[in-house]
Amino acid sequence: MVLNNPFTIAFGKQPPQFISRLQQTETIINSFRAEVPTTQVYMLTGVRGSGKTVLLTNIAKIMREQDDWIVIELNPESDMIHGFASKLYSIPNLQKLFVKASLDLSMFGIGLSIEKSMPVANLESGIDRMLTELDKKNKKVLIEIDEVTNSEYMRVFASAFQIFMRQDHNVFLLMTGLYENINNLQNEKSLTFLYRVPKIFLSPLNIGAIARSYKEIFDISYDDALLMSKKTRGYPFAFQVLGYLKWENKEKKLEEILPVYQQYLEEYVYDKIYSELSVAEKKILLRIAKEKDEYIKVKEIRDTLTMNSSLFSTYRDKLIKKGLIDASQYGFMSLMLPGFGRFVIEHSFEL
Repeated sequence: MVLNNPFTIAFGKQPPQFISRLQQTETIINSFRAEVPTTQVYMLTGVRGSGKTVLLTNIAKIMREQDDWIVIELNPESDMIHGFASKLYSIPNLQKLFVKASLDLSMFGIGLSIEKSMPVANLESGIDRMLTELDKKNKKVLIEIDEVTNSEYMRVFASAFQIFMRQDHNVFLLMTGLYENINNLQNEKSLTFLYRVPKIFLSPLNIGAIARSYKEIFDISYDDALLMSKKTRGYPFAFQVLGYLKWENKEKKLEEILPVYQQYLEEYVYDKIYSELSVAEKKILLRIAKEKDEYIKVKEIRDTLTMNSSLFSTYRDKLIKKGLIDASQYGFMSLMLPGFGRFVIEHSFEL
């Protein structure tokens, strides 16, 4: 029997083989399921390929297995208010509950007209009534939105969700997005409540966990698996790409796969990341990339680029939140993504 490749290079889906983020998963689930939740909203953010969608999907799967939870996934590129009402109403068991409560949403093309019942004239009011019925049954609703942006649909939905929370409905929201997109959304004056929403920045995966996964799948020594895992630097997409290529080229040595591995990272992720950076951010990354040692002193970067401390701190903070640099060692910085330094140097001709 021919086994399928357990790794994937496709974005937006949960791969067959992935490493769970146990701490973040438990934090979100335990918080939402608490008798008195400390928050009803979480934001997941990180660089492209950091596993935001995988974590979102895994949490959705876990919550769907709970009898008292309903999970609704919304598309941020469409009318989310209508989408939420439609998906909630279309769940067979819930539809019976809503019909019994004489909830008529036919004016919006949702469900059928209910005899002797006044159609709901406002869709947000209709959602409020549906959530009230679910509250009576001790049902909780988790809404999941992948890759949010500062769009009109998202702003309208976020404002409505804030109202649903103020009305003490058992409704929860889990969103993913790139740092810059989430930051733009938070800067909307009408959505100040988002500033208080906990954000989880997805850090690199555990190198040991990656090594154990490679060892089991490829039936290789732990030392060889550890060598492979170090090439990923804990970057989830790199874990998938290297595993995918190794599976397709089992007879080849690691050194033979690495050039193709680097090309995949550059074409699938790095080109897009780099194109969205400012000139100043590119210059900082280039100075780090040219350093012979892995870490470089912050002062050396500032002196080379003649940036004052205040201006440099602003760019450094953005690069950290974008998941591109590691500044955990006081006074030093390094690049986070595997092979990204070489990519930056090769694409620095315009600087």
